[in-house]
Amino acid sequence: MFGLDAFHLARIQFAFTVSFHIIFPAITIGLASYLVVLEGMWLKTRQGIYDDLYHFWSKVFAVNFGMGVVSGLVMAYQFGTNWSGFSQFAGSITGPLLTYEVLTAFFLEAGFLGVMLFGRNKVGPGLHFFTTCMVALGTLISTFWILASNSWMHTPQGHIIVNGVVVPQDWLKIVFNPSFPWRLVHMTTAAFLASAFFIGASGAWHLLKGNDTPAIRKMFSMALWMALIVAPLQAFLGDGHGLNTLEHQPAKIAAIEGHWENRPGEATPLILFGVPDMAQERTKYAVEIPGLGSLILTHSLTKQVPALKSFPPEDRPNSLVVFWSFRLMVGLGLLMIAQGLFSLWLRYKKRLYHHRPFLWFALLMGPSGLIAILAGWFTTEIGRQPWVVYGVQRTRDAVSAHGDLHMSLSLAAFILVYSAVFGVGYLYMMRLIKRGPVEGEGHQAVEGGPGKINTPARPLSAANDAEGGNQHD
Repeated sequence: MFGLDAFHLARIQFAFTVSFHIIFPAITIGLASYLVVLEGMWLKTRQGIYDDLYHFWSKVFAVNFGMGVVSGLVMAYQFGTNWSGFSQFAGSITGPLLTYEVLTAFFLEAGFLGVMLFGRNKVGPGLHFFTTCMVALGTLISTFWILASNSWMHTPQGHIIVNGVVVPQDWLKIVFNPSFPWRLVHMTTAAFLASAFFIGASGAWHLLKGNDTPAIRKMFSMALWMALIVAPLQAFLGDGHGLNTLEHQPAKIAAIEGHWENRPGEATPLILFGVPDMAQERTKYAVEIPGLGSLILTHSLTKQVPALKSFPPEDRPNSLVVFWSFRLMVGLGLLMIAQGLFSLWLRYKKRLYHHRPFLWFALLMGPSGLIAILAGWFTTEIGRQPWVVYGVQRTRDAVSAHGDLHMSLSLAAFILVYSAVFGVGYLYMMRLIKRGPVEGEGHQAVEGGPGKINTPARPLSAANDAEGGNQHD
């Protein structure tokens, strides 16, 4: 396919499935915690607006959760089908870590999810709140184990290699490897931000359509408070993560910066824009600020950042890709901070819900959190190349022995099936968003219940009147 061999097709296939999958857990992690806040506020204040929002966003959460589980199962199978060399080499570590995720997180989520979604009129308010907390906790525990496994691949420790196979020696070192704490908080915060901008965009859409209800205002306001507080925090966490990466994966930082060589006695400049050329070993059309690279990456005006020419050509990541994926992530992060600050000004001016240019900006920023996550993920994973386990196993040694035709057909099948299945799921989710929260819906009885009120309890039945818009229209 397109002149690519089986190795590159296997990489593209895994990148494709990861890119589809990561979107759903990111929203699920953020929405689960958001639902905890909504139900907690309802229990504290007994204001129906929080209950209505909980009822609405729990349906969106259910759709995301289902699509995340399905897409995640496919990824797990690929370790055996496409990356058997990796499974054979490092399965003694990644296998148990992923098993712990299933035993501690997935079972916890699955055990309480049914009560959370369908048991509101079956259990007491306190017990139902407990189930929501357990589901949210499950999403965070899942994040913990997945990132522990992935972080070990970036900064491996706590193992020895016996007869060409990794043998675990110290599980505490394996789990709490050097990059794990920064990657855990950075990814979790990114999921919260992505959900906040997703929720904020839905609120902006309704306000632009004239659906100016208390519930719409509340969720729009909560999302913007989250952006105001958490976006700057994410920038701080990103700085710490960058310093950690410089220490343990300096070639990745050099590729991100498009930095090829150091001049004696000069601080490293920051290249804002340019076109890294791997063949010519230079960054063409570079626009740079002298000394700023050293200041940002080492917090010093005298220390130099390692350059790409310091590493053998076969050990260099593709600078062109990670250079621009990193800048896309940072650029979106700056826009997020700007949106939070602008929202604070509009609150002061009492124009937050009526300033149409800002509402359009918030709507367009809806997917920004997810795009930033994908850009950051590409930066992290492509920047690790040519290693699948950094400094221990090369990616070419991890791939299965498949033919070019086989990988081409399977990749084409994935593209077709994913586009159809998850495309339908996405369209349905958009129908839910367009329907919006309905006043009084949260505390009404489910269909067939004591109240005889026709309010669907099943998420897949919840958008049957979506084409008509919100009942307040």
